[in-house]
Amino acid sequence: MGIQTLNRDSLELGGFAGILEHRLVVDPKVFGSHNTGAWPGIGNFVYLADAKFVPNGETRLHPHKEIDVISIIVDGRISHKGTLEEGKTIEANHVQVQRAGGEGFLHNEVNPDDKENRMIQMWVTPEKSGNPAGYKSYPLQQGLTRVYGGEQNQDETFASQTQVHVGLIDAQQTVTFDGEFMAYVTRGNGTINGEPVYDGDLVRGNDISFQAQTNSQIIIVRKI
Repeated sequence: MGIQTLNRDSLELGGFAGILEHRLVVDPKVFGSHNTGAWPGIGNFVYLADAKFVPNGETRLHPHKEIDVISIIVDGRISHKGTLEEGKTIEANHVQVQRAGGEGFLHNEVNPDDKENRMIQMWVTPEKSGNPAGYKSYPLQQGLTRVYGGEQNQDETFASQTQVHVGLIDAQQTVTFDGEFMAYVTRGNGTINGEPVYDGDLVRGNDISFQAQTNSQIIIVRKI
């Protein structure tokens, strides 16, 4: 079976507060039925938005509960405010993961600069309710960095059978995973299972083989 591809720019540009965004994954089991062209996720992965903050834009302080929020900074930086790790600055090629759990959290992500930035935000539902709120951050390494998912107490990521990897892949390098996947290209271009893909392409299929043609960044979601 071949891959399916959804291009960001085929979707309507929306947003809120100081953000303009394309929503590529909006899962009906969380958000209800919709007709925006966005896809459902896989596993517990339920939402993906490719967002640009306007200069000095912000999300404004708002709450979350029983959701895990993954923020991947592609360009620029954000100043993080809220009830978890107030005062952190997250720059390009860094990821923050906030677990709302049963107690919930408040946060406001702010673009501190006089130019646009770019952030990918993903939501994953926890596999059990009532977790304590928590915060983790990761600098991305060359190759693949797992930022979410794994067995409880096995490593430094929040436990889940849904894994999220973010790759900084050098030109002509290849990464592979078996099984069902969704992948989003956020920098550069290459091929997935032999088909060309570019920045802004969301892809789904089975048994991914991504070969970078240029230095690239890619997000890969898989179930384990």
